[in-house]
Amino acid sequence: MSKPENLLRLRKKHGEGRKVDISAADGARLVRAQSFGSAMIASLVAVALFCVAWIALTALTNRVFPWMTVVLGAGIGLLVRRVGRGVDWRFPTLAAVMAIAGSIVSNVVLAASITAAEYDTGTLQVLRAVTSMTWPVFYEEVWNVADGFYAIVAAGVAAFFANPRLTRAQFHALRLWREQSDGHQ
Repeated sequence: MSKPENLLRLRKKHGEGRKVDISAADGARLVRAQSFGSAMIASLVAVALFCVAWIALTALTNRVFPWMTVVLGAGIGLLVRRVGRGVDWRFPTLAAVMAIAGSIVSNVVLAASITAAEYDTGTLQVLRAVTSMTWPVFYEEVWNVADGFYAIVAAGVAAFFANPRLTRAQFHALRLWREQSDGHQ
């Protein structure tokens, strides 16, 4: 007969105490599952979709929300985590760089969209007409300190979300693999 459970006892969140069979080969599988190229493509797609969504939101509300780039950073970070499955430093770095680049690009595209609406032309026509004389005007009239601040915050958020959530077993396997690969060099 088993002992009755105490109703006041908290539920156990840890294992049963038996050792999990983990090896360096499991860590190697995690490393092989990484895809830097896929993470790069996913982040580029995220920037393109974000530009379209931000233009639509701005046209709908007649307001520009500069903090939306932080949302872009979270989206890029989550996509890099999901698609790239990266377990090393390259993936948070990629997410941060793409968040900053995406913040700048999306601000340029948004400014072109607003300018196109004022002149009753297309956004792509305005973007094609950009010259080296346009950039100083953009940085003087459109880009400001708040946009830079939000771009940096977006980079931090993207890097934070790009880190994978590993279980203890996965982390241990990855550590075993790194120790083994460091020993063979």
